[in-house]
Amino acid sequence: MFSKILIANRGEIAVRVIKTCRRMGIKTVVVYSDADAGSMAVEMADETVHIGPSPAAQSYLVADKIIDAVRQTGAEAIHPGFGFLSENAAFAKRLEKEGIGWIGPNAHAIDAMGDKISSKKLAAEAGVSTVPGHMGLIEDTQEAVKISREIGYPVMIKASAGGGGKGIRVAYNDKEVEEGFPAVKSEAKSSFGDDRVFIEKFILEPRHIEIQVLGDKHGNCLWLNERECSIQRRNQKVIEEAPSPLLDAETRKKMGEQAVALAKAVNYDSAGTVEFVASGKDKGFYFLEMNTRLQVEHPVTEMITGIDLVEQMLRSAYGEKLKIKQSDVKINGWAVESRVYAEDPYRNFLPSIGRLKRFHPPSEGKLGKGEVRMDSGVREGDEISMYYDPMIAKLVTWGKDRDTALDVHGEALDRFQIEGIQDNIPFIAAVMDEKRFRSGNITTAYIKDEFPEGFKGVAPTKLQETQLICSAAYVHAFFDRRGRQISGRLGATAMRKDWVVILGDTHHPVSIDIGASGDAQITVNGGKAHSLVTAWQPGQHLVEGVLDGKSFAVKFADRTEGYLFRHRGVALRALVCTPFVADLHSRLPVKPEADTSKLIISPMPGLVVSMDVALGQDVQEGEAVCIVEAMKMQNIIRAGANGKVKAINVKAGDSVAADEIMVEFA
Repeated sequence: MFSKILIANRGEIAVRVIKTCRRMGIKTVVVYSDADAGSMAVEMADETVHIGPSPAAQSYLVADKIIDAVRQTGAEAIHPGFGFLSENAAFAKRLEKEGIGWIGPNAHAIDAMGDKISSKKLAAEAGVSTVPGHMGLIEDTQEAVKISREIGYPVMIKASAGGGGKGIRVAYNDKEVEEGFPAVKSEAKSSFGDDRVFIEKFILEPRHIEIQVLGDKHGNCLWLNERECSIQRRNQKVIEEAPSPLLDAETRKKMGEQAVALAKAVNYDSAGTVEFVASGKDKGFYFLEMNTRLQVEHPVTEMITGIDLVEQMLRSAYGEKLKIKQSDVKINGWAVESRVYAEDPYRNFLPSIGRLKRFHPPSEGKLGKGEVRMDSGVREGDEISMYYDPMIAKLVTWGKDRDTALDVHGEALDRFQIEGIQDNIPFIAAVMDEKRFRSGNITTAYIKDEFPEGFKGVAPTKLQETQLICSAAYVHAFFDRRGRQISGRLGATAMRKDWVVILGDTHHPVSIDIGASGDAQITVNGGKAHSLVTAWQPGQHLVEGVLDGKSFAVKFADRTEGYLFRHRGVALRALVCTPFVADLHSRLPVKPEADTSKLIISPMPGLVVSMDVALGQDVQEGEAVCIVEAMKMQNIIRAGANGKVKAINVKAGDSVAADEIMVEFA
């Protein structure tokens, strides 16, 4: 086995590879850019090599720098992780020529599967079901419209060299093709350096299901069941699970055998994934593409099979034969993964960068009736950079069945604390409890269907309301009692019992009695007393305990007035005061909201790519005003109302902060 390898990646996946290497006794070298100088991966690696400035194009994507690092350290092989150089066939070929090991599939397989047009032709030749479409090159928009009509709407316009959800548009008519085709070509050119585009039929009620395959250099190949990846936003996966709630044993076997047939057609010799679009109506499935690398969502497969995919990649790259047979691959329970991103779900998921002032993930191991796994490459105090993907961590849970895995996932999200930046945990947590998601009746349009106006949070259930009221009353009464004890004015037994919890706009009279052990009896709105058992102490930002025999965890933060409580997509301010003050509070006039209708405000920190209006120009509601780029994504900023441009405060190339006023209307 290799004695030392170099990891040509960063963040979570670099840490993930290091963990397996440590277990196998393999030393690791990590390369890093300026932005990652103090990262967790750098801290964990046996050796490190600095490879340049923060932008990936000047560091992680520069093959010469990676190879120089191999020469400096004596590493025998490179693990590319995912992204960056992981599917670069030219890089794999160069390593082979220079005698450096490549922990991934052979260059021919990468080449063959890397082009979506040629890969579909190969799939068809291998007997794999393919989506009807036009695989040839398309010269212009007029030809794109003609082809789309022949295929039949709706169609999907895709960049041939695309990936990561970029370079994709769905068109339902001629006009949308006329708009989408040039947009995809432009995005493909800027993102991948290849503007080739193809068009295929868009499957109605589509589900994204992928098969994990594993091969060696001796002609052996097998499939490790499927992953359901239908919960996507802008074609980017958000929640994945294994197995899929759609498939039966017969369909699973067909998909697995077709995936292996395709892999064998290109002599595939590592871990890889064959992606399919499946119809929720008839379970028909069609080849999408093959990812010739380790997938972000590989942990859910590991959790249900017990197979370490990174270890298998290392063994295959070293030339070992697969010791696993197809008959050895089982499905043990259910696993769910959510990608925790640095983005603001309340602002249409716009990127959020900055420092992690608090980062307390749930503990790994047993939780409730299942297990928790955390894959992350950050720690408290680290900075989420604008230069790379906004993923903070991957939360993975396992249970004996789907409902158990989802229940445990919700409990783990309740205990996941992040402050300093915005994160998508409230959204993920809300999805975990959503009725349609729990039923398993999902498609790739799930988020668009269920949250058409974006995510605005969810209203609390009766149980959540009780948990929040009791938590607020407990925290405030605890502080009050401690203050009285410290001041020496009154003993603990003289603590105030009667309070009013103002939750949102609703007043809830409560009576609370905290015992010497810290447990409490709380009466809400004159009803039956609730029993709260908790070990909460001041300084903790999570109220965790048992209320009326049911465990719960609620996040809270001190505010200038009251507290902010968060739980499963619910975010409410709680003000706890005496009955007299509560009465006065109800008489306060409502503060009117500021009128920002005549302002274009940057919704995030980023770079102005273009300013598309001029002084004095009349602008209509919905018209594009400018484009701001952050975390490799371009965001079109549109006018919220009709108006005439009075002032332009920024220009293309300028950096902007969140909430900075860019354009003013008369």
